[in-house]
Order: sequence, then C-alpha cells, then structure tokens
Amino acid sequence: MTDDLTQSQADPSDTPCLVEQAIALSPQAADLLDLAEETPVIWVREQYQLAEVIEDLATCGRVALDTEFIKRDTYYPRLALVQLNTGNAIYLLDAPKLPLAEFWQAVSKVDIAIWHACGEDLGIFYLLSGCPPLTNIFDTQIALSYLTGQLQMGYQQALADILEMHIDKEHSQSDWLIRPLSDEQEQYAIDDVRYLPALYLVIEAQLKSSGLYDYVWEDCQLYAAELYDIQQVEDDEMYLGLADYRYTGEQLAMLKALAAWREALARATNQPRTFVIKKQAVREIITEQPSNLRELAHKTTMHRSMIRLYGEELLSVIQQAKKLAPDHQPPPILAPYRSKDKALANAVQDAIKKQAALLGVPNNVLMRKKWLNELYEVIATDQPIANLPEGLSGWRLNWVVDTLIPIINTHKDELKLGMGVI
Repeated sequence: MTDDLTQSQADPSDTPCLVEQAIALSPQAADLLDLAEETPVIWVREQYQLAEVIEDLATCGRVALDTEFIKRDTYYPRLALVQLNTGNAIYLLDAPKLPLAEFWQAVSKVDIAIWHACGEDLGIFYLLSGCPPLTNIFDTQIALSYLTGQLQMGYQQALADILEMHIDKEHSQSDWLIRPLSDEQEQYAIDDVRYLPALYLVIEAQLKSSGLYDYVWEDCQLYAAELYDIQQVEDDEMYLGLADYRYTGEQLAMLKALAAWREALARATNQPRTFVIKKQAVREIITEQPSNLRELAHKTTMHRSMIRLYGEELLSVIQQAKKLAPDHQPPPILAPYRSKDKALANAVQDAIKKQAALLGVPNNVLMRKKWLNELYEVIATDQPIANLPEGLSGWRLNWVVDTLIPIINTHKDELKLGMGVI
C-alpha cells in the first residue's frame, strides 16, 4: 500500500531494538536462520520438476515467494523467474520454459503466502493466473508498518534492522531473461526468499504479542483484493487516475476518451502507456485542445513519431468526445477538502491519534490520507455508509462509525464549503 498517509506517530529513534525482541519472541526464527544457508537451491526447468514443487506446496503450510520480470518496454510484463522457499528447498522456476497454470493454483491454496512489497508480484500473478483475489497473503512490508511506522521499508532494510542480515540489492534492474544468469543475479534471486520465512516468524511473534496480528492479516487481504481490482479496471474507467477536479465536463469527456484510446493502443502494440502518450502530454492535450497535427506537435510534448503514426486518429477521438452533450459527459470530480479553518482537521487528527495510541499502531496505519479524503466525500455528499472505502471496513469500521463520523458531522458545513459542495 503505497498511497500517501497521514503523519506518522512513530519516530525510528524511539523504536525498540527489533533484533533483540525478534529472537526472544521467536526461537523458531533463530533456528530457521541457522538453517537458511543450508537450504538446498533447485532450478526448475522441466515439467516433472514443477510437479514436484506443486507437491511440496501442498504440504508446506507456508511459502515465501518473489518474482523477477521485465517490463521496461512492454505493456505485458515478461515473467523471467519465480523464487519460492517452502522450507524444504528454495526453488528457482525458469518461468519462460514452464506452463504455470497449476502452479498458480497451488500457490492460492497454501495457508500463508509470504511476500515483501507484493504489489507488482501480485499484479503479475493475477494477470497470468486468472485466479480470483488471493486470501492467504502476508506482506511483511505492511506488517512492518505496524511495528515501525515506516510505510515502505525495503527488504534489505527489513533484514538488516530485524535479523541483522545484510544482502546485496544491486541487481534488481538487470536483465532477468538472459540465460544463464550470472552468479550475482542468482545469489540476488535466492536471497530474496532465503530469509523471508524467518522474517515472517519474528514479525508474527511481535504482532501476536501486541494483539495486532489479526489487523495486519486483514489489511494484507484487503491489499490483495485492491490489486486484483486494479487488474479489472475497464478501459473507459482509466481516466479516473488522471482526472483533475478543475477539469470541465468537456475536458473530462476528452480525458475519458483519450485514456481509453491510449490503453487500447498500448495493449494492442504491447508497449507501456507512457510510450504512447506520457501523463504530461495527456494533460497538455486536455488543456490545450489541439485541433490539428501542427497544434498537436507544437502545443504538446507528445512524441513526434506517435503523432505521425496516430495523430489523426487521436484528433478524431478528441473531437468526438468534445461533441458529447453535457448529460453524456462524465460527472465532475469533487475537489479535495481544503480550508483555512483548521477546526475539522484538528479534531480528526486528535481522534486518529487517540485511537492509534489506544490500539498501539502508528497514526498512518490507522488512517490513510486516501481513505480520509474518500470518507470526507461520502459525508459531504450524504452518501450511505455502504460507500465508505473498503479500507475503513473491517476492524476500523466501528471506530469510524461511532467516533470519527460524528466528529466530522459536527463540522459538516465547514467540510462542504472546503470541498465546494455548497
């Protein structure tokens, strides 16, 4: 989960020594660390070997996973390697050589699938597997945010801070499709899962000792579902990620048509969206509204080769969108809450701090800026509680409904004014 968050209450300098706590709470993790270097590493290049991996997954209970892929110049990622540590062995799956459909299904059935910063990995999983949202995810990066207040702690730092293990992360951007991999690449890939089971165990012990494990588990499944939903977004909804509340209805119509056209072309030509039109050029097209190729070339930063190939087609898309009647244009984007009157903001932040302290979680884990903005929108526009963001359901819901919403309602006029609703 990488969106902007409310201010953290955690100061890294005040965080207790996680290394000392880790081994004390989880002797099993210490045993795993002792055995980690001895875990056999097996390359899987043939179907019969993959069948053995699937058999191992059926009985291992927990598995640690990572992937390596290339997506610098394509729309669809090219999966190069899947690494997994079942405890019995570390497997390196030579993905381009293997049919992985049964493997994906096997991963979805293990009790706990451990990842660190699983966003891109699960995006690829959903794209290639056709599986429904996973419900067995444990993301150690999400878990560490509960313990440290650091929202995007990298794997290298996590191992160093918690297990006092130091690994090399210099090969993340190398060519993972080459064969054979260099010794350095192979070691990098192995290290990504070698210590992950031990990292999980120490985090699990700390979370359970503080009564936070169930909260983390729920947030991990929420994130897995969010990543699945991202993969399901229709082309004509892609514009929402680029929309600006200052755009007129006509501009939003143009943006919707342009974003859908860009998505379809990127997919058809298997190149990144930004290779078709960068975000800056999209904004320029919407604000400048070029009407011919000359204006498209001089008023925007759209690449000249793309203008030559697709300029006329793009202009036609834009002109068609501009002709839409107002009742066929997308609804306006609500402005984010802004006000010089800090009464609402202060009251909300006080409530967040109080509840975070009560639960023993960082402020920014309890309430994300994105969720708060969506909550404001629901209240300002008198939407039903069912429209709350999913992140505020589950273990946060009672507090939101019983405490936070009444506080916001006390300042509802200020909220509506600050969002331009009245």
